[in-house]
Amino acid sequence: MLNVIRNFVIATVLFIGSAVGTLAQDDGVHYLALQISDNDSQKMNTVLNVAVNVSKHYQDLGEEVEIRIVAFNAGLHMLRTDTSPVLERLSAFEQSMPNVSFAACGNTIDTMTAKEGSAPPISDHADRVAAGVAELMMLDETGWTLIRP
Repeated sequence: MLNVIRNFVIATVLFIGSAVGTLAQDDGVHYLALQISDNDSQKMNTVLNVAVNVSKHYQDLGEEVEIRIVAFNAGLHMLRTDTSPVLERLSAFEQSMPNVSFAACGNTIDTMTAKEGSAPPISDHADRVAAGVAELMMLDETGWTLIRP
C-alpha cells in the first residue's frame, strides 16, 4: 500500500511539475532569463551579447522571445549608473530591444546602501525586485529557461 501511495505522489508531482514548466510556453513565446552576478565587464557584455543573439535568432524565425536579465550580488554593478561598464549598451537596449527587461536585486541594493551609506544609483532601465535569486526561481517555476553565461 505504501508503494502505491508513493507512486501516486511521485506521478502527481511529475504531472504538476510538467504542467508548471510549460505555463510560459503555451502562448508560443520563448522565455529566457539570464543571470549576472559578477562585477566583470566581459561577463556583462556576454550576457548582453546572448540577449542580442537569441533575439535575432527568434526574430529570423518569425517567433517571439522575452528576455529578462537579472542582476544580483556584484553583478548589480551592471545596472548602476555610477559603475556600470555597459551603461551605454543598456540605453541602446531600451531603444532597440523592447523584448529585453532588467531586474535589480533589492537585497543587493539594500546591502550596498548599508555599506556605502547611500542607495546606489540604479539605471531607469531596471525594475527593482525583492530578491534576484527569488526572481530567477519564480521565472524558472513558470517555464522560463535560465542561463548563466
